[in-house]
Amino acid sequence: MIIAILLTACLQDRPFLEKHCLECHDKDNAKGGLNLDGLKLDPQDLKNFAVWVKVHDRVHDGEMPPDKKAKPARADVDAFLKSVADPLVAADQAREAAEGRSIWRRLNRYEYENTLRDLLQAPWLQIKEMLPEDGERYRFNKAGEGLDVSHVQMAQYLLAAEYALREVTANQVARPETTTTRYYTRDQKSFANKMKFNEFNRSPERATFPVLGFEGQPKIRTGDGQLSVGPADPATREKEGIGLVAGAYEPLEPKFNEFKAPRAGRYRLRLFAQSVWVGPGKEPKWWVPDLDNVARGRRPEPITLYSEIPPRLLRRLGAFDITPDPAVAAMETWLLKGETIRPDASRLFRSRPPNWHNPLATKEGCPGVVYRWLEVEGPLLDQWPSAGHQLLFGDLPIRQTAPGKVEIDSANPKADADRLLRAFIRKAYRRPAAEADIARFAQVIHKALDGGIPFADAMIAGYSAVLCSPGFVCLEERPGWLDDDALASRLSYFLWNSPPDDALRAAAERGDLRRPDTLRALAARMIEDPKSTRFVDAFVDYWLDLRRVNATSPDAELYPDYYLDDLLVESADEEPRATFEELLHGNLPTRNVVASDFVVVNERLAAHYGLAGVEGVAFRRVSLPEGSVRGGFLTQAGVLKVTANGTTTSPVLRGAWVMERILGKPAPPPPPSVPAVEPDIRGATTIREQLDKHRSLKTCAACHSKIDPAGFALESFDVLGGWRRQYRALGQGTKAAGYGKNGQPFAFHHGPEVDASGELPGGGAFKDILELKKLILRDERGIARNLARQLLVFATGSGVRFGDRGQVEEILDRTADGGYGVKSIVLEIALSGLFQRK
Repeated sequence: MIIAILLTACLQDRPFLEKHCLECHDKDNAKGGLNLDGLKLDPQDLKNFAVWVKVHDRVHDGEMPPDKKAKPARADVDAFLKSVADPLVAADQAREAAEGRSIWRRLNRYEYENTLRDLLQAPWLQIKEMLPEDGERYRFNKAGEGLDVSHVQMAQYLLAAEYALREVTANQVARPETTTTRYYTRDQKSFANKMKFNEFNRSPERATFPVLGFEGQPKIRTGDGQLSVGPADPATREKEGIGLVAGAYEPLEPKFNEFKAPRAGRYRLRLFAQSVWVGPGKEPKWWVPDLDNVARGRRPEPITLYSEIPPRLLRRLGAFDITPDPAVAAMETWLLKGETIRPDASRLFRSRPPNWHNPLATKEGCPGVVYRWLEVEGPLLDQWPSAGHQLLFGDLPIRQTAPGKVEIDSANPKADADRLLRAFIRKAYRRPAAEADIARFAQVIHKALDGGIPFADAMIAGYSAVLCSPGFVCLEERPGWLDDDALASRLSYFLWNSPPDDALRAAAERGDLRRPDTLRALAARMIEDPKSTRFVDAFVDYWLDLRRVNATSPDAELYPDYYLDDLLVESADEEPRATFEELLHGNLPTRNVVASDFVVVNERLAAHYGLAGVEGVAFRRVSLPEGSVRGGFLTQAGVLKVTANGTTTSPVLRGAWVMERILGKPAPPPPPSVPAVEPDIRGATTIREQLDKHRSLKTCAACHSKIDPAGFALESFDVLGGWRRQYRALGQGTKAAGYGKNGQPFAFHHGPEVDASGELPGGGAFKDILELKKLILRDERGIARNLARQLLVFATGSGVRFGDRGQVEEILDRTADGGYGVKSIVLEIALSGLFQRK
């Protein structure tokens, strides 16, 4: 059948090629390296297949024949496209029937961490960074082509598995006591000792200062008074605090160092603090604060809490606002053993030498914060031994052998080992385990026991082998329709980025998972489950490249107003995730990917975007004023940061990002012999002028005419998404007025004006980002098509092939009435043959 279609296609496409293509693409010319003279359509050959897909798409999109040639009749075009498409689709379908769409793969490190956390019921496990970085294919870490398995990989899996197992194994007989301990700031050396720095750090901006209620305490600050009344006077002690007018940064790094988490687990933190206003210093240095002149704060201040393992191994726990009136802010979080708590008044400046100037200071004073105490309750245990320990050792007795060490007693070690191992594998594997699997791992344990290894260590050796085995590490799928167990795993690693729960496994065991109503209901439930944040985070990390948001930092000289602003960067990282969650849970039309009448922001981002009336560190949906350039992913700070390098922006990089991530039309790689265009930070020439010269090369012009326009529109946004009308430059010029977050005066000057205009290929001129968005949204189906394709790669681990295109269009047809709602697309993908077949 395929041969017949191929021969028919060869006869049909030849007249079209001779009339419209061979003048430029014969053996004598071969423009673009494409010679169609005598090229047969042989879709069995993958290289030949790729050439004809390219020919099909160029003709389909109207790019070929070029405008200078007479355009063929629509009927002729359709006939030609069909003659090429039919054999290509047939060949793809034949390959799928034999091999499946996706390649066998292992779990990536995100999935492996989540899987261990769920299996052992230990959400605090930090596994991901113990494993090598995953490879990518189709821009995601979900495809087998990019997820190789080497001896290094397996060695790290083994280390990570053993670490996780030992972390959940009880190390004492008695249930650990849950305590509530209050840590007063005046008992913390990192607070109290910083009231007196050395000569280099003696400036008041880099010191902590004592406060009693809202009153300064000059005698204590100078060392002439008692630091604290201590427990003898509880009422006064509650009013004692230590204040700062700067954020946490070397050498001012306040932390509650008297606390160290006694064990990994869940804790409840309560911070008693207040915002204050510190009076100005004496003229002429009015910006130097008078640390003895303290009053009630004029506004709330955002506080970010980090856990820290010294020196400076920080992990963000969360953020909240503290108010001018002393109050307690609380959060529950997971801590690792040995971690302490470090607060950061993240809006305040970070003083860096020499001769800093607090940019938040006025002649009336400057803001500050006062910390009084941190109360820690924990560890908060649901049961003892933990659920993870009970999965490993059941109800076998625990015997203490030494502080922090125990042994598991078993009267019949091999019988207990077999029983426990069978239960563990049933829970760990996402399919019924074969007796051969159980026997293989039992041998590991029996051999260890025969060698005199203690029972717990022998079991951990066997369990570690299970957690490194193909049945656990790999997603086992066979060509054709997935069986119920494989389908349950595919659905869970799609919508949770983690293994199926009991409800999903039960549906698989009943054999009704493939029923459309059952599958739709389960998928909808999973989207609303808190674990769907794992899907959102992982998908956005790779779709938008957001995992690289911290790969670069704003340049200290060109962007001192962003430099060291962790609150801005962390908020910029959160916005795309919060936005995608809003689109998903609200089933909003896909057009919102490009342009929306709202943003999901907090106060810091709202200020960055020039939006008034947003207060506090919490994210919320905010309506945009008419004519706002914000809305959609294109103009988000996090996205604009990952498409810049911290110093300059490039229309090429941003344009290529838009073409691939939003429009689904990736640009080919540049010729190796052509150097990249580097923007001029001196401001002598604009990037547009440089690109005009670059495009004078014929080898560059064809691609850059497609890539650059969207990038030019985004030139109105700087390296962290701030709106600009002029570039910044260094060197000769009148310096801009102001001080950076590091307290240093601006070193940059304003350079040439930004020209954000351009013209899309095939027509469609625009003068700014607003007009570009309107042009892009002329093809809403195209935006939805790209999102569906990105989601399909994430869901199945396979790129969308030529033979899949018809099914993608069916998904779009079924969601068109709702404006291609994001949740609807996700559900239709789960119900599609593309998803349910390997």
